[in-house]
Parts: sequence; structure tokens; C-alpha cells
Amino acid sequence: MSSLTFTPAHKLAQMIRDRTVSVVEVINAHLHQIAKHNSKLNAVCTLDADNALVRAKLADEALSKKENWGVLHGVPITIKDIFETEGLLTTAGYIPLKDYVPQQDASVVARLRKAGAIILGKTNMAELAGDYQSTNSLFPRVNNPWNLDYTAGGSSGGSAAAVAAGLSSLDLGNDIAGSVRQPAHFCGVYGLKPTDRRISTAGQIPEVPGMPICLRQMITVGCFGRSLEDIRLCFSLIAGADIRRPDVPPIPLDTPSGKSLQNLKIAWSDEWAEVPVASEIGSAMAAIAQTLSQVGVQIEHWFPKKFELSQILNLYGRMAAYINIYAQPIDQYNVRRSLQQIFRTATQGDKELRKMGDFSRLLPELLNPSLKGYFEALTERDRFIAEMDEALEPWDAWLTPVAATSAFTHRNAWSAIDIDGRSYPHAVANGAYTMPFNLSGHPVVVIPIGQTQNGLPIGMQIVGKRWCEMELLAIADKLDRVINAFRNPPGYD
Repeated sequence: MSSLTFTPAHKLAQMIRDRTVSVVEVINAHLHQIAKHNSKLNAVCTLDADNALVRAKLADEALSKKENWGVLHGVPITIKDIFETEGLLTTAGYIPLKDYVPQQDASVVARLRKAGAIILGKTNMAELAGDYQSTNSLFPRVNNPWNLDYTAGGSSGGSAAAVAAGLSSLDLGNDIAGSVRQPAHFCGVYGLKPTDRRISTAGQIPEVPGMPICLRQMITVGCFGRSLEDIRLCFSLIAGADIRRPDVPPIPLDTPSGKSLQNLKIAWSDEWAEVPVASEIGSAMAAIAQTLSQVGVQIEHWFPKKFELSQILNLYGRMAAYINIYAQPIDQYNVRRSLQQIFRTATQGDKELRKMGDFSRLLPELLNPSLKGYFEALTERDRFIAEMDEALEPWDAWLTPVAATSAFTHRNAWSAIDIDGRSYPHAVANGAYTMPFNLSGHPVVVIPIGQTQNGLPIGMQIVGKRWCEMELLAIADKLDRVINAFRNPPGYD
């Protein structure tokens, strides 16, 4: 049974097609894994076992008639609770949505169903996707499968934990500040943040149902898997234009160049000077660079000339303020929660580091937003995107850390984090390495590269050129085969 729960999605799909295993067997194996382990992880917040078994029987009957629903026929998946699922509770961890059952799937969910996937349930998350830990007022906090005393990250912590622990073969997440990449790093799985507007966000919360569509920049839909082939397959199914989101351009997927490992030109950075990473992360990055060099990769320690981190994070904050202000509900509970977040980021952690993650500086624009200010921020963002496009042009990919920290112990929302004896503001420790690529819109894949001394995963960002996800995934696969650091957490087999 456990071998099925840790079999990659693309291999499960092949086994089902070959009739070496039935869909009912596969679904039951995953439901057993959930029953056995979810009570300590809290990764799955809403289970749809009965419907999953009904679909499994129908899937087996279809195959017996030589009918195939698609490339994921009968493969069990989970969906982050931020995506609407027809007939299945969707809460985003937000109390006013505790009874919300959508009448339509989010576009990405519909595409996975059309490919034959069977949804086991919804995965737990940070409330309204607003934290780097996955806690909310509706469900118990998500625990890291590598150590239950540690967070699985956020906002897609349940997604990463479910995939890591074999509760699901694939999961969807969203990413506006690292919500796919940081949990992938914390839980030791693969994660993809695609190019800005490559994938439709129709049916994603926030916005809360009934609110205007404000999140039109920087937010993307991504995915989690235990192999890069699963990530590639999932991405290829959910990417592309959508009639529900006319701003998603009909750009076809790129074709990988087929460059050999030795012909790749790879840049790498072990840290941003303004925000040093934990020593174990820096050492892991340096070791990877050395390993890749030894097998003939053309790899160079590099940093873009026009990359002023404080300016980048300030612009990111302005953009986030403008696109979130009308997407977030204005109720007493949510306002109080937001003010608590602003207070903690303004008062906790090293004074110099606070200057970069202090959201209180955005209060004037939050309280008095202007159309001119929004357009000014958009213009500055366009300039930064162009600068990053130019800087990355000579390189096939750029390797960077995912965060300044590995997974940390559970704590109050937005509390400071100690890294090598220095107190880091929460947003800086978790978002300083991810936010720049939401701002620039470049695609990023996270792969595991090792572990800390206390056995927690370490991931690495691989940044590619915009609209070139298939090339990026092909490069990541070549690097991953050399690094070979993916491991399942102990105790779940």
C-alpha cells in the first residue's frame, strides 16, 4: 500500500493505464495513508472519500471498456483550499467562508478533472493565504512531516505536507510571495511558480467571492510534486488561456532547447548581502555549485548589477498593497488580523532588517490609495522586469536560496525568527528571496538540495526566463539528476 502512496503521479497513471493496479486500489491506498497520518499533520482539511471511491470505481469501469479520461486517469490529487471546487467545501481558512460550497470549479481544478484526476479532498493553508505558516481559525495548524514541532510553511503548507507524506500525488497551490516555493523548501518536495499570468486564477480566493478581481499581477498558480516529471505534467495541463480570465495570453508552451548539461551556463548566488541566509543554507548552495562544476556545468557566482533589494522589496510592498486592498474583505476580524501583522513586522527583529520588511511604511497608501500611485508602481515594476530580463539573458538559469531559514518551530503569526543568533523579521526571513521573482514575474522551480544537521530539508530556487517554463523544467531535471537529494520523510512508508 505505502509503495503506491509514494509512487510519482506520472508512474501511477501509467500503472493504471497498463491495468497493473486498479484505480480503487490506488485511491484506497491514499485514503489509508490519510487515515493513518493526517491526524498528526492536519494537511488535509476537507476529505471527500466517498466521492473519490465512487469516481475510482467509474474510472476502473471506463478502462474495462477501453475508455480513457486523460493522462491523469484515476490519479489521486488534492487541492489547496484556496481554489473553488464544485460541490466541495472551500473555505480559504476564513471563518465567513466556513460553509461555502462553490457551484463551479476553479479553472485549474476543472482542467485536472478533465485530465482524469480524482480529487481526494482539500489541503489546509494560511488564512486567506496571508502567512508563511499554515494556521487559520477553522482547522488545526499544519505540521511539518519531517518534524511535527516545525511549520510546513505557508501559505500552501498543507499542500506541501500532503505531497511529502504520501497523502497525495499532486497538489495545486498559489504564490504571491513564496506560497509555493517556501513550503516546498520546508517540506523537501518540488514546487513550481510559473511566469506571471501563465495560468488562470479564475476561481481562486482571494478574492473572496463577490469582491472585484484585483489580484491581476504577481499572483500565480503553481504545483507540488515528488518528481519534476509530475510538475511538468501538471503544469502542461493547467497552463494556457482561459475564457474566464481574458488577461491570460494565449502563449503556447515553449520547446526545450535540449542543451547538454555541459553546455548550460548557470549563475548562482549563495545569499543577498542585505539578508544573509542561515549558514547551513549557504554551505549547501556552495556545495551544489561545486558539485555541478565537477560534472562540467559552466557555473559562475553572480549577482545582477541592478538589484537593490531594499528598493525591490519596497516596490513589491507597494504593489501588494494596491492589489490586495480591494481584494481583502473589510470586516473587523480581518482588519484586526492585518493590523497585528503590520505591528509585528514593524516591531520585531533586527532593526536594520526591519527596514526591509516593515509593512507599516505602506499604511499611507493603504489608507489613501490613488490611481496615480498604482500606475506609478506599475511603471516601476515594468522597469524592474525589463532590467531582470536583460540581466538573465546570458544565463540559462540562476540558482538562489529559497529563504533565509529552513523550517522553524511553530510560533505566533508574523513573529520574529532567530537565524544564527540574529533576530529576523518574519517577512524578511521567509520572503526576501521569493518576493523579487513575484515582482519580476519570472518562473521559478524549487528542488531539494540537502538537509540541515537536525534533519530538515533545504531547497533551492532555479530561476528561468519568462514564458520558458518547459526549458526551465528541463534544466532543473538535468541539475536534479546530478544533485539527487530528494528523500521521503521517515516514518510514512
